[in-house]
Amino acid sequence: MPEDPLQIIADNDPEFVKLLDDTLHNAFPENGIPYKYKLLMALSLDASKGTVNGVRSLALQALDAGATKEEIMQTIRITQYICGIGSVYVAANALKDVL
Repeated sequence: MPEDPLQIIADNDPEFVKLLDDTLHNAFPENGIPYKYKLLMALSLDASKGTVNGVRSLALQALDAGATKEEIMQTIRITQYICGIGSVYVAANALKDVL
């Protein structure tokens, strides 16, 4: 398992990390939209914001949650339609070792 990117924050401000964790659980409740689609939505947002490591992490999580490679690529197509070609370059860098 990769190192937690927020470990330095957790070591120095555990109360803040608890707030972040609560926010995560609020954004990803067990009911409603299926989990893999929530992850694909988050992947799209990370691609649009230029977050290569986030796209990679979310793609791996989405695959583990049952998403297909085709669903990930469809997500990138939609992201490009709304956010532009830059998101495709971000996704390409992120997905090199994933797909």
